[in-house]
Amino acid sequence: MAGFLRLVLALLLAPACWGAAHALVKTTAVAAGLTAGVLSFTGGMAAFVALWLAVGHPVKTYVLGHELTHAMTGMMFGAVPSRLRVSDRGGSVNLTKSNVIITLSPYFIPFYTLVVLAAALVTGIFVKPLPWPLAWVFAVGFTWAFHVVFTVDSLSRPQPDVREYGRLFSWTFIFLANIVLVLVALAAVNGAAFVETARTLFGCVWSAYAFTWTLMSKAFSHVS
Repeated sequence: MAGFLRLVLALLLAPACWGAAHALVKTTAVAAGLTAGVLSFTGGMAAFVALWLAVGHPVKTYVLGHELTHAMTGMMFGAVPSRLRVSDRGGSVNLTKSNVIITLSPYFIPFYTLVVLAAALVTGIFVKPLPWPLAWVFAVGFTWAFHVVFTVDSLSRPQPDVREYGRLFSWTFIFLANIVLVLVALAAVNGAAFVETARTLFGCVWSAYAFTWTLMSKAFSHVS
């Protein structure tokens, strides 16, 4: 029964995924006016992809971030982590409680990007203005690419985290959560335009559901 409910929820979230993706395209087009920042960010992403292709895959680094993300989100929900294990073949961390966010968090929370942002925040407290701002943006792009590439690579293979909640629901949830997180980041970069970004997201998601409802209504009318 739980699997069926997750399947239904995944199907219900599908239009939201389409609408969120549309909102991301529109918001990115606006943010593209920040030329230097965009170049630094995309340069950081390209640098990681080049490193991935030329040098190799830092699997142990990813596994460490993956398990620490489980631990971090677990503590946010009151769980107690213990017995962290990391190796090139995988890792694990024991938690006293779990839920869908804790289980799937490594696939939509870019752990090392958060580390970079935290370092920038602390540096900005003691040094004003923040030195080398474009270098920080480059580091954000580099670590975000790390997250995206490893997430796609991990999801291309069977994952216990994904199997726990079903592949369709997990992929839908991960896709939607990643886009929303990117939109929040773009809003922060684009002069903290959170209200406008939220309005764009809501409008695109609403349009996606309205379009889906129209298609379903026409389909049912032809059947009847």
